[in-house]
Amino acid sequence: QVQLVESGGGLVQPGGSLKLSCVASGFAFRDSSMSWYRQAPGKEREFVAAIDNFGISLRHADSVRGRFTISRDNKKNTVYLQMNTLKSEDTAVYYCTPGWVVSTGSWGQGTLVTVSS
Repeated sequence: QVQLVESGGGLVQPGGSLKLSCVASGFAFRDSSMSWYRQAPGKEREFVAAIDNFGISLRHADSVRGRFTISRDNKKNTVYLQMNTLKSEDTAVYYCTPGWVVSTGSWGQGTLVTVSS
């Protein structure tokens, strides 16, 4: 079955950086686009970034464009999210999911990112 394990979250000060990782298994990772979503307390889950299976086409939400970068390593079945210049409004649980922008419905447990001084 599809398994997604996110890691790399934590507490960071405003302006800081974090790099999230998501290790995938149970499906043809190298043939799949991947996306990152996030869910802040009391809010709906929202799209953050997507990457095609080749790692060539990227899409980032307006709220994170220029600060976050999605990437992948098909040899490691891993997708990454480099987050720079973090803001308090980036505080959320971050999830990876197969699919280009729209999730195929499989989710991991998520990793919590807290941006606070």
